[in-house]
Amino acid sequence: MDGRLLIFSGSANPELAKEIATCLRMSVGRALVGQFKNGETRIKIHDNVRGCDVFVIQPTCNPVDHHLMELLLMIDALRRASANRVTAVIPYYGYAKQEKKTAGREPISAKLVANLIRTAGADRVLTMDLHTPAIEGFFDIPVDHLQAGPLLADYIHSMNLSNPVVVSPDAGGVGRANRFRERMGANLAIIAKQRPEPDTSEVLEMVGEVEGKTAIIIDDMISTGGTLVEAAEALIERGANKVYACATHGIFSADALSIIGRSDLIETLITNTIPQSSEASSARVRTISVAPLFAEAIMRIHKDLSLSALFS
Repeated sequence: MDGRLLIFSGSANPELAKEIATCLRMSVGRALVGQFKNGETRIKIHDNVRGCDVFVIQPTCNPVDHHLMELLLMIDALRRASANRVTAVIPYYGYAKQEKKTAGREPISAKLVANLIRTAGADRVLTMDLHTPAIEGFFDIPVDHLQAGPLLADYIHSMNLSNPVVVSPDAGGVGRANRFRERMGANLAIIAKQRPEPDTSEVLEMVGEVEGKTAIIIDDMISTGGTLVEAAEALIERGANKVYACATHGIFSADALSIIGRSDLIETLITNTIPQSSEASSARVRTISVAPLFAEAIMRIHKDLSLSALFS
C-alpha cells in the first residue's frame, strides 16, 4: 500500500473530481464531507490512507470560505491519518484577486490563504491559471501551475472562425492574450481600462485593428461580466463582425449570466474548474473539461515525472 495513489474530493466540484478519477481509471476515495447541526464543517476520511500519495480536489469557489475550510480540514485529517504526501488540487484559487494591498489597512488575503494551506499540512499545490502568477511565491511548498490557454486556443482554432483577432480586455492580460494569439496564428488587440472601484471597469482606449474581424476576448476569469460586456460593446463599435469570449474560470457572480445573455457575445467558452448552473447554457456559455489535463498532471506528480510538457 505504500505510495498508493488516492483521490478525494470536497463538495465544491465533485463532478470534476469524478471525471479526473475516471481518466485515471480509479474511483474517488470515500469520505464524509458535511456539516454538524451547529454549522461547523464535518470531515471524516473512510478509506485507509496510511503511506499513500493523496490528492484532494477542491476549488475554493463560492461559497469561498466554506470550501476553503473543507479543504483545510481534509488536509489536516489526511495528515493525521498518516498519509505519506498530501497535494491540494485547487483548480480555482479563491482570494486570488486580493494578492496585493491597493490601499492602507488592507490584508493580502491570497498570501494568508497560502499560509493556511501550508499550515494545514499540504506538501504541494496543483492549480490552474492563477489570477497573478506571483501568487506561486506566496507558498513555501512546491506549486504546479497548469494553463488552460492551449486547450481553449485549440478549441477556438477548430471552429475555423474567419479573420480572427485575439483581444486582451486589459493591459495586465496582454501576455496571456499574446500566447493565445501565437497558438492560433491571429492578430492582437488590447483594450485599456480603469477600475474606479472594485468589480467595476471603464473602457478608455483600444490598440489594434478589429474592423471586419471576428474578435475573441481572452481572460483568466469572468466574475461580474461587466468587463466582458463592455469590451464586447467597444469591439462592435469599432467594427468587429462577431465577438466571442474565452476564460478559464467562470465565476459568474450575482447576475453575471443574465448580463452576458443580453450582450453581443456570440458564445463564451470556459472550463469546468468551477461547476456551472443550468442558466449558463441559456447565456450561450460553453464548457470544456480540464479533467484530462489534471489527471495527467496528477499521474506525473505521483510518478515524480516532469510537468513541463503540459505547459506547452
